[in-house]
Amino acid sequence: MAKLWGGRFQKNTDKKVDDFNSSIRFDKRMYKQDIKGSIAHAAMLGRQNIIPKEDSAKIIAELKNILRDIENGKIEFEIDAEDIHMNIEKILIERIGDAGKRLHTGRSRNDQVALDIRMYLMDEISELETMLIHVLNVITDLADEHTETIMPGYTHLQKAQPVTFAHHLMAYFEMFRRDLSRLNDCRKRTNIMPLGSGALAGTTHPLDREFVAQELGFDSVTQNSLDGVSDRDFVIELASCLSMIMMHLSRFSEELILWSSHEFSFVEMDDAYSTGSSIMPQKKNPDVAELIRGKTGRVYGHLMGLLTTMKGIPLAYNKDMQEDKEPIFDAVDTVKLCLPVFCDMLATMTVKKDKMLQGSKGGFTNATDAADYLVKKGLPFREAHAVVGRMVFYAIEHNKALDDLTMDEFKEFSDIIENDIYTAISMDTCVNDRKVIGGPAKAVVENSIKNARNFLNRQ
Repeated sequence: MAKLWGGRFQKNTDKKVDDFNSSIRFDKRMYKQDIKGSIAHAAMLGRQNIIPKEDSAKIIAELKNILRDIENGKIEFEIDAEDIHMNIEKILIERIGDAGKRLHTGRSRNDQVALDIRMYLMDEISELETMLIHVLNVITDLADEHTETIMPGYTHLQKAQPVTFAHHLMAYFEMFRRDLSRLNDCRKRTNIMPLGSGALAGTTHPLDREFVAQELGFDSVTQNSLDGVSDRDFVIELASCLSMIMMHLSRFSEELILWSSHEFSFVEMDDAYSTGSSIMPQKKNPDVAELIRGKTGRVYGHLMGLLTTMKGIPLAYNKDMQEDKEPIFDAVDTVKLCLPVFCDMLATMTVKKDKMLQGSKGGFTNATDAADYLVKKGLPFREAHAVVGRMVFYAIEHNKALDDLTMDEFKEFSDIIENDIYTAISMDTCVNDRKVIGGPAKAVVENSIKNARNFLNRQ
């Protein structure tokens, strides 16, 4: 097949090179954006009298027909036509002849592909934002049910202080809210139109770039033609945002995996979001959470691949940059696969409140509150810390919890301890006296949930 760019060539491209060079197998997913961009470009060419208005109208009408035919499964793309841009242009020329040959006036595939990928990723960002908002709603609803469910908080995976499950969940709300903010910010740098940059140096034709940008919904146009065709920062930035989302999904999944183990037994995954063993009949494996954790490495790998691809490329466009699409497409697909199943897994799991409360009572999670009790009685904190440290050592030796110690035993460590220590170190007090903004007290968490709902209602 004769190439649209083949005028200066005397030999056909080797078949292996055609296969190697072609990107249609993965960039065909951008057909809507490619056609939408071409329609806006054709409208501008006619409006500026760069091509005859009747040719502009023919091109636009047939591009709409091609879009409809693609969506109805009536068109098969050809590897020999290399990519989605050349495939659509070839079909256009076959259908309307010379008028179709005018479409590419004033543009290059370099700025065309830069346009398509920006438009495609903006559409994907919108879908990802919708999915993240759903995650935030699921977390908020679950937190609302557990403002009184006391559980141990951890540092170094060692029991530290009691919190509530709602407080723990709202920590992830903050993480995913930042992810949503990052996507929104990424969109601002993606929403800049490169069409009109040409191959690298613009064009002598009197293009109206602002008109095309307005037609396509871009905020502005790129200000340097070299940068316009060679910038892929926005792709890398989105890959970074996706990696952060996966990191948060993975951390949460890791905790769910731990909590569903026999040793914790804080939660149980619904049967619909668990799998069994081919040999051990008793097993109920948290495979969904494990797969999310595993797929995180896949998305990280795409980020590193994109950074590595771009690190040594001189200005302007180089064929290396064709390698930007498969990794970002797969990264987006992976995150879009994980978010819905994660939401359903979280919403359907059983929370074992008694086990969480029991877990919070072990490991001396009220030790800090015992020290604070002594501070409020007038003891300097460092002395109080040492006193309670000795109490803990004594309790360990005698296989007791702090609140199991008798008053006589408490008095062995400090004369200022009174009966009110039992109230001060109860789990309920430990949680609900922490009323500082961001703390686990029920009233504080309920206010956080209220603020979260107000935030979500504005989205």
